[in-house]
Amino acid sequence: MPIYANQLEAQLQRSLAPAYLLHGDEPLQIEECRDAIVRAARAAGFTERSLYTVETGFDWNDLFRSSQSLSLFSDKRILDLRLPGGKPGEKGARVLEQLAVEPPPDTVLIVSCGKLEKAARESKWAKAIGVTVAVYPIDAKQFPAWVTRRLQARGVKADRDVVDLLAHHYEGNLLACAQEIEKLAMTWGDRPLRLADVEGVLADQAHFDVFGLADSCLAGDVQAIPRILASLKGEGTEPVLILWALVREIRALASMAVEVAAGQTPAAVLEQARVWPKRRPLIGRALTRHRATGWQDLLMHAARAERVVKGRSRGDGWREIECLALGVGGLALPPCRRAAAGATL
Repeated sequence: MPIYANQLEAQLQRSLAPAYLLHGDEPLQIEECRDAIVRAARAAGFTERSLYTVETGFDWNDLFRSSQSLSLFSDKRILDLRLPGGKPGEKGARVLEQLAVEPPPDTVLIVSCGKLEKAARESKWAKAIGVTVAVYPIDAKQFPAWVTRRLQARGVKADRDVVDLLAHHYEGNLLACAQEIEKLAMTWGDRPLRLADVEGVLADQAHFDVFGLADSCLAGDVQAIPRILASLKGEGTEPVLILWALVREIRALASMAVEVAAGQTPAAVLEQARVWPKRRPLIGRALTRHRATGWQDLLMHAARAERVVKGRSRGDGWREIECLALGVGGLALPPCRRAAAGATL
């Protein structure tokens, strides 16, 4: 039975299935789905939990033997199988299919992995597992609602502006957002949380951060960009994180520029994109800086920068990021950069 992550709690309240498959590319949601199943299983008396991670040389026969043998400590147990690559191989597929079709008594099997392609989802072993939970990234339109639910679950009373600010800072990074909300909950308790409070907390985290860099790029402050990048590099900030922050803005602007080119007004486009009202002047100025094709060129350069940063192409990753950031700020990309960028992100 395929369900979505937000339907899992309701399914667990109805019944506890003998086997679950969790798949998707959002680690925090996968972890929380797994925790929800474990809580439900423990409430039903499944007190022992055995963890297996499929790596090179993993012994599938050992997993099968363990599933068939009685435990010395408990007559009900959880088999927690982590499948990072999502491909169990022929032997693993046979074992998983058998465990799903003929589940061992008093055992709950949880298989979790990253995103599964269609062929893998339709394989015999995947279809044999009773409940399949699909986890998808939360998009920009859904993210403020997710932040609101997270704050409420931690007992934090927050203004709408607080939700918008957190959604802007952490869009696409649920784990970092969840950690920030945990800190706010511990620091603030049940006192009302307002925008000025959160701005102060975020501002204290670093003198220059990746979001400050992104804002300087959007503002066209090409004098500040190299200085901020130098500071981030000196503080040991991962270049992948910086690239993520820049690409997030470029993608959004590229999409909005297409709408403007199609005849919509910038104000209408900003409204439809749910841009935080306080940021609309900043985003609006950046939107006029390049045509739609210009933003696409920047996306192609970002693809090249990613390959260099991850070691898949030769070059200086920090130099590529600086070139990209200055391009967002309004400086023209050198022709060699445009020609070298071969794919969009």
